[in-house]
Amino acid sequence: MGENPRARKIADRIQEITAKTLEREIRDPRLGFVTITDVRVTGDLQHASIFYTVYGSDEERSDSAAALQSAKGVVRREIGKGLTLRLTPSVEFILDALPENAASIDHLLDEARSRDAATSKEQSTASYAGEADPYRKPRELDDED
Repeated sequence: MGENPRARKIADRIQEITAKTLEREIRDPRLGFVTITDVRVTGDLQHASIFYTVYGSDEERSDSAAALQSAKGVVRREIGKGLTLRLTPSVEFILDALPENAASIDHLLDEARSRDAATSKEQSTASYAGEADPYRKPRELDDED
């Protein structure tokens, strides 16, 4: 079943409004370098899950999470002003694990590259266990007779 196109448009609009609100309205010093990565809205448009990432350490992530939690009302008010909906959706901020997942994938790819390089190095110095061509050729059979 496909996604509701109206919900997708509203999610995109909520992402824009949230980013502008965090940039212009929120003056919390705990709020670090926050990027809104995605917004998902339920089919009935009653709840919006806002995914974000924070550039920095674990302490900065927790401080930014606390700042976003306290700014939830301001963000919801601005969303209500910016949307033409009968009811303003409730807002939930969720830390996006995308950077951590990307880092682990990069680590796995680097490990695979190093293993491939080691294998090709071993292959260049390897020799056959028996003869280079272990199969008998038809001419060799004729020569033996």
